[in-house]
Amino acid sequence: MKKALVIAIDGPAAAGKGTLARRLAAALGLPYLDTGLLYRAVGRRMIDAGLDPATHPADDQARGIRLADLERDDLRVPEVDRAASLVAAQQAVRAILVDTQRNFAIAGGGVLDGRDIGTVIFPDATVKLFVTASTQARARRRWEQMAPDLEAPDRAARIAEVAAQLQARDDADASRAVAPLRAADDAVWIDTDDMTADEVLDEALRIVRQRTGDLKTG
Repeated sequence: MKKALVIAIDGPAAAGKGTLARRLAAALGLPYLDTGLLYRAVGRRMIDAGLDPATHPADDQARGIRLADLERDDLRVPEVDRAASLVAAQQAVRAILVDTQRNFAIAGGGVLDGRDIGTVIFPDATVKLFVTASTQARARRRWEQMAPDLEAPDRAARIAEVAAQLQARDDADASRAVAPLRAADDAVWIDTDDMTADEVLDEALRIVRQRTGDLKTG
């Protein structure tokens, strides 16, 4: 029986891994899971409950997570960035969500993006990608996602604020004791600083083809 095609895409926030993962899954006819949204949803629940994940365990909120929670439109805001990073550092939370992530793709394959997919969730993934970009480029992209007025007079200052927030998130994710953000030893790096979304997709498909010999998922 042919092994299911699992593609693990890791990297820091706003590097473009989510866009790539969605488009790659569509191109290959595979299911897609943004695993970071699981932790964002847990963080959002903590905030809604008036609990600080820096001082309170998030076990109960993690156990109650359903895929419908990932569809909320208030998961990609700065306060949830912080909360997600804090709950992701809780070993009990990660243990609760590991099976959810593995079960998603273990039978029929899939594309998953996050921060520890290639190192912890699917260390034997068929293809592992590490998508990265400079802090400034990521901050600009995040600002453009959030900003209602892309030509705001304080644009530069706000982008600098977002860059500082992203750097703090990177530092926290990379230094945590449990499943820190890092590239798997056998991951292929894609630096998206000077690449369009189409170019990133083309490069990823080239890597998948190189690793698998074709683009068949069955």
